[in-house]
Amino acid sequence: MHSAVLLIEFGSIILGLGLLGRFAARFRLSPIPLYLLAGLAFGEGGLLPLGASEEFVATGAEIGVILLLLMLGLEYTASDLVSNLKTHYPSGLVDCALNALPGAALALLLGWGPVAAVVLAGVTWISSSGVIAKVLGDLGRVGNRETPVILSVLVLEDLAMAVYLPIVTALVAGAGLMAGSVTLAIALGAAGLVLFLAVRYGRLISRFVSSDDPEKLLLVVLGLTILVAGVAQQLQVSAAVGAFLVGIALSGEVAEGAHTLLSPLRDLFAAVFFVFFGLHTDPSSIPPVLLPALGLAVLTALTKIATGYWAARRAGISVRGRWRAGGALVARGEFSIVIAGLAVSAGIEPSLGPLATAYVLILVVLGPLTARYTEPVATWWGRRREPRRPEPAPQATEAEAPVAD
Repeated sequence: MHSAVLLIEFGSIILGLGLLGRFAARFRLSPIPLYLLAGLAFGEGGLLPLGASEEFVATGAEIGVILLLLMLGLEYTASDLVSNLKTHYPSGLVDCALNALPGAALALLLGWGPVAAVVLAGVTWISSSGVIAKVLGDLGRVGNRETPVILSVLVLEDLAMAVYLPIVTALVAGAGLMAGSVTLAIALGAAGLVLFLAVRYGRLISRFVSSDDPEKLLLVVLGLTILVAGVAQQLQVSAAVGAFLVGIALSGEVAEGAHTLLSPLRDLFAAVFFVFFGLHTDPSSIPPVLLPALGLAVLTALTKIATGYWAARRAGISVRGRWRAGGALVARGEFSIVIAGLAVSAGIEPSLGPLATAYVLILVVLGPLTARYTEPVATWWGRRREPRRPEPAPQATEAEAPVAD
């Protein structure tokens, strides 16, 4: 009987997510807010709380985070990451300063403590690569001059995750200064070793994993990723970082083939992850934090626009392109929820999960709008502020010209 209820509940969840995804696609929206709302509806204090399938959903949510980071790693080669780090690191530093500090400051103002401040800093810092890539495609801006600047900022944020996630994992686990330092040293050492091996021996690693049979390739890559993620989690480094490093180590045809095979699985389990996060957020806890979330969303939307503008200006992009770059970076999404999920699972601060949920819901909806309208609005405002040139005085005609005495 228990297994029958589990199948019914889990099947209903998957079917519901599929219908929500189709609804979002019809209106060219990101499905993330709909998945979060579905979790809120069926979680603690929701309309119809789940029972039997919650443990199964929790396992699926873990796999979702692992696949999100694996697919992110597959997007880049080690040489791409190294070159981006060398060329665009000033933009990454500006991005971190402008967007992480507001989250940390709000957490401290609310009296949540330093650990929650570090977590909320990450929530407000990291943009949503998935939402932004989709918006750029929908707006036909993939070939624009400012697009490489946008992608460079996103790459640096993703690379920073390899350092940031182990820090957060150690902090929420309550590790002391010594244990946290050891964890961070292990993570940095592992990241550096993987980058070195991927640059020097990436073809050999890919050849070892490669297979002409899609089934064998899928099993080897998925099994290797989950194994490495498990070992990383055992070392308190973060399963997500382990998966990200596996993705970086694979390159060429193997990365392309694995990306194609794993994309449907990533989409499935990522959707389950968003539902799981919503399940553990009581809808009644959102209204008290809605005003701080709205204020933080507006402030960090402006700081993201400033980040993109500065980065594009540094790259020599025109003024209109600078505004487009800034507006495109506003959306937050999957990784903000991943970071908040670490704190929620550890029970760091009861209000952090609801605030992060409201914050992401606001910006995942606002992001596509700022991407579309920031540049036209800035152009219109600039024209309004331009001083009007005085109209030239009409010249006198011959008939009106004064006659000399």
